[in-house]
Amino acid sequence: MAHRLDDKRIAALVAHGFEQDELLRPKSALEGEGATVDVVSPEIGTVRGWLHGDWGTVVAIDYPVDDLRVGDYDALLLPGGVMSPDRLRTVPAAVKLVKQFFNEGKPIAVICHGPWLLVEARVARGLKMTSWPSLKTDLVNAGAHWVDLEVVVDRGIVSSRSPSDIPAFNKKMIEEFGERQQSGSVKKQLVGARG
Repeated sequence: MAHRLDDKRIAALVAHGFEQDELLRPKSALEGEGATVDVVSPEIGTVRGWLHGDWGTVVAIDYPVDDLRVGDYDALLLPGGVMSPDRLRTVPAAVKLVKQFFNEGKPIAVICHGPWLLVEARVARGLKMTSWPSLKTDLVNAGAHWVDLEVVVDRGIVSSRSPSDIPAFNKKMIEEFGERQQSGSVKKQLVGARG
């Protein structure tokens, strides 16, 4: 049986303290559609999630961020949580990776505090997007148009606010990742908010 994302390879970029539901639920949804999802991190060996105010599941790292080649991937997943994106935005290789995915026109799905990486990579300007509410000022200051919606799609960037938005986030992420060509040729038009 063919799946929508067969032959798609997705990188999920995380550090310790990623919001567990924002990695594992989208990862499961992508894999359910046939995608291969590799967990990528500057950490060594494993990373631990954060779930409901305490440490959660330990997840094995498939590749160190320094070894990742953007050309080997079709899309990027940026889970949130406070700790993981805050750590990642201080790691030059992680910021460079986000910028490369964006510059090559590859779709990016980002949720909660994950947009900090788009700000740090200086690619948020002009994007219509959403996030955890406390990032609104950061995104506006970076030139993004922030909106309070459960999911927004703009130029290949899928964004959502929180774990409660994951059903809508997963649906739009799968749609967007499925529409893009593996070669990286991408539609550049504004898709706008969808809900």
